Order: sequence, then structure tokens, then C-alpha cells
Amino acid sequence: MKDFNPTDPIGQNIIKQISNVCFSVFVFSVLVFTVIAITYQPPDPWESSRALTKIFTDVENATFKTDNSVLKTGEDVASPPVATPEGSLSPITESSIEKSELELGTNVTLKSGCEDLTVVNCSDPRVLIAIQRFNLRQFKAIAFLDYQTPVNGSKEDECDVAWRFRNKKEKSWRKYRDFRRFKLGYKDDCSYKVIRPGRWHSGLNARRPWIQSRVNGRGQSGRLAPMVDKEINDTIPVFGSDSAFRKGRYLYYSRGGDYCKGMNHFIWSFLCGLGEAQFLNRTFVMDLSICLSSTYTQSNKDEEGKDFRFYFDFEHLKEVSSIVEEGEFMKDWRRWDRSHKTKIPVRKVASYKVTPMQLRKDKTPIIWRQFDAPEPENYWYRVCEGPSAKYIERPWQALWKSKRLMNIVSAVSGSMDWDFDAVHVVRGEKAKNKELWPHVDADTSPDALVTKLQGAVAPWRNLYIATNEPFYNYFDKLRSHYKVHLLDDYQHLWGNTSEWYNETTLLNGGRPVEFDGYMRVEVDTEVLYRAKTRVETFYNLTGDCKDGINTC
Repeated sequence: MKDFNPTDPIGQNIIKQISNVCFSVFVFSVLVFTVIAITYQPPDPWESSRALTKIFTDVENATFKTDNSVLKTGEDVASPPVATPEGSLSPITESSIEKSELELGTNVTLKSGCEDLTVVNCSDPRVLIAIQRFNLRQFKAIAFLDYQTPVNGSKEDECDVAWRFRNKKEKSWRKYRDFRRFKLGYKDDCSYKVIRPGRWHSGLNARRPWIQSRVNGRGQSGRLAPMVDKEINDTIPVFGSDSAFRKGRYLYYSRGGDYCKGMNHFIWSFLCGLGEAQFLNRTFVMDLSICLSSTYTQSNKDEEGKDFRFYFDFEHLKEVSSIVEEGEFMKDWRRWDRSHKTKIPVRKVASYKVTPMQLRKDKTPIIWRQFDAPEPENYWYRVCEGPSAKYIERPWQALWKSKRLMNIVSAVSGSMDWDFDAVHVVRGEKAKNKELWPHVDADTSPDALVTKLQGAVAPWRNLYIATNEPFYNYFDKLRSHYKVHLLDDYQHLWGNTSEWYNETTLLNGGRPVEFDGYMRVEVDTEVLYRAKTRVETFYNLTGDCKDGINTC
């Protein structure tokens, strides 16, 4: 066989062709790499719709199928510290108690010989110090913020005292109130000691005063009712003058197809609109009227006229976002147009396909997005899809649950002295649909729950059960092993003699408010988050996937 000769013309041509091919491959590779480097953007979890949806709602489909599972809002997730309002309080610690003792100095002397061991002077500052120390040791799940001076209880050795506190697991600055009755005695050195604390809200003499309140819409004098929570300010903001209204720039969303959809859908869309308003540096015009989906109502029908403030913290929303209530906005708009020859300019935007980026430089005082197209083209959240998702950040930290509902959460948790475990038992549709969830029904049966929880929760612990199971006695077998607590055990907290009932009735113009299914979900959620040990249906009790078969 003839040897290959590189000087041969044919050999030179072969080498040249191979070189050309290699060079072409190199150039093409460089070009591809350059294009990828220019166009690739690393995913930002705070701008990713899928990531945020999973974190906050666990609903990942465009139609937002109703999900009755627990719902997270801004105060439930790790976040940068929320700015505390002026006058906020630092938690009481052992060092601050010791400082108080030093400040007492010799002004307070110990009882000489402890002559009368049956009488406690509740106004003695040492009584409060003894109670503060006891609370720090006993209730480690909460931060104590301030105390009122103790007052006499029902017996000579009892004192009632009230304090404000914050649960350490809640990532907000909100304060809650408790008042308890303590039985006190003396140590060998005649200093005070707590012998026994009372239960949640047992210190009736230390509670805030009651006032006569009108609780019906006919102006008749009502029964004695508790004062409203002074730390709730969810009044509707108003414009000071026509000029103040005219100087503003607004983003107004007309009602779209989101109305009467599930609450997860509502939140996803509402925060899209609020996020766009922040991106455009505009005030968001907000409709406080919510249509509650039939999923959450006793009538099993969609119910209009629900107030946003029943479910969410409007005070916090006002503090962190620029918003105006729709009724006030429309009233001021009409008044301006009636009293001025020059109408306020309005830009109407008929399609969500007009992106926020296209509107950013628009100086028109009112941008009015209209959602008149058929579903799903008329969903608010469509504005934040596609390229807009890179620019619009949903302000999750602006949305907190209602303080009135959180007061119920504190009452439920406080009734168990903040020392409890919890299990989230999902049944309902997921227990019935064997095609998507073949094992949920069996894995959450009473016998299965007893077996599985015994490996996760110590015997005779307080066990709170957050569930959508409608039958109260379904969990009776667990009562032989645990101190079982269900939300229905606390119906007095929203009954017609409760603080929640009176406050929501006043908010609703004298009409009683139903404690509906979504409120139950919110309370169940927050109590569950405060448990020391938490057991979930999915991942703990069953091997089924939360969103159906083959979706894990």
C-alpha cells in the first residue's frame, strides 16, 4: 500500500478540508456560547411565578384549582425585618427584671417575719417581678412586651395581671393581650413566689373596661360588649382636599374574571395589581368588597359583599403600600369633574398585553386597566405574566392575616399555654378521589392516625388537629392517647358574645358576620405554625403526592 505523502496534492487538499471543518466547528461553538451568555438570566426566586406560587400558595396551574390546605401570607415566611411602628416595645428579659429590682433598692423592704402568709399586696412591685420571672420560665414561646400593675384577684392570695406579648414564631410587630390570675405565696426569705398560674384570660379584674355598645343596625341599645382592639386601625383613608386628590397618580383595575374565584386566585391577582402599582410608582385603587367562593361558604354558593378587612390586615397594608379605597376614589373623582371645567385625564388600557414597562413613562393621572375579555383573558394576574414577571415583584410582605383572626389564634394557642403539637389532616375531596390520591383516605383513617402519630408525638401532649374533616367525632380514638383540640372546641371565640363578633359586626354596619370556611383555614393555619412538633398529611402521613398522582 502506498504511504501517505503530505506533499502530495491530494494529501494537501485533505488536510486543508479537515482544517476548515475544525475551524468552522470552533467558530460555531463560540457563537453559540456567546448567544447563551448574552441571553441567559439566572432565575430569581423572588421574581419567578412558579417559585412564589409554590412558596405561598402551592398552586401551580393557571386556573388556580381550589386548595383548602393551609395558606401562607407575608408574616409566615422568612423575610427582611419589618419596620416596627414608632413606640414599639422591646421584649422583657431576665436582665431587664434584674434592673427593675436594682431600681427598687431599699425603697421596698421585705415583710418582717412574713407575719400574714395569707394576704398578698398585689400593688407591691415585687409581686410583678415574681410574675414576670415565672412567665419567662413557663411560657418560652412568647416574648413579653409590657405589663400592667397587678390588681387584687378573687382571694387574698391572688393577683390578676395583664400583659402584651408577641409570639416568637410570628414575623410581624403585632402585639396581643392576655390577663391571668396568679396564686402567690412566700419563700423562706419572705420574697414572693408564684404557686399556680391561671388559664388564658382568667384574670378578669385586670381586663380592659367594658362599655355599652350598639351591636345591631336598628340603633337599639345593645348588651355590654368589650371595647374594640385599640391596636387595630383599619379605617378607610380619605383625601384631605381636591388638590391632594388631583396631585396623585393612580392605577385602577376594574373588576375582572377573578371575582368569586378561590382565595388563592384572588391573592395571586391582587398582589399582581399592587406590584404593578409599585413598579409604576402609583397609588393602587382598591376594592375592599370581596366575593367569597362557594368553597368557603355555608350556603355552598358564591357570596358577594365580604369585606377585605375580615380576612386581611388593612392597617398594615396601608402602612407599607400606597392605596386608596375604590369608593373614596370614585367619590373624589366625580366631585372633581363636577366642580372643574378641566376633567382629569384618564388612559384606559383594554388588554393585559399592554405591559407595565410600556406604561412606566406615562404621566396620565389615572391609568384604568379594564378586564372585559372572556376568561381567562380577563384575569388580573395575566398582567404579571411573560416578560412582565421579570419586572413586577408581588409584595407578599404587604399581606398579613387579619389581626382580629390572629387574636383568635392567640386565644387558641394561649389556651394550650403555647405548649402543643399539631397535625394537619387533609381529607375532603382528596380522601374521596382515589384516582388522584389512592391512599389518603386509608392513611388518614382514625386507626392509621393513632398508629402514625404515636411515633411522632409523645403521649398525652396537647394535640391540635387542623383539618377539613367535617365530623367532629372522627378523631375520638386519638383522645385515648392525647389531649385533643379542634377548632370547633373554641366556638366561643367567634360566638355572639365574643370580641371578634362585636368588632366585625361594627365593621359590617351592624350586621353579624359569618365565621366562614376561609376564616377557619386562616386560624387553623396559624395555630398549626405555632406548634412545637408539626405533622403534615403529605410527606408524613401518606406517600401520595399533594397535587395528585405522579406530581411529587
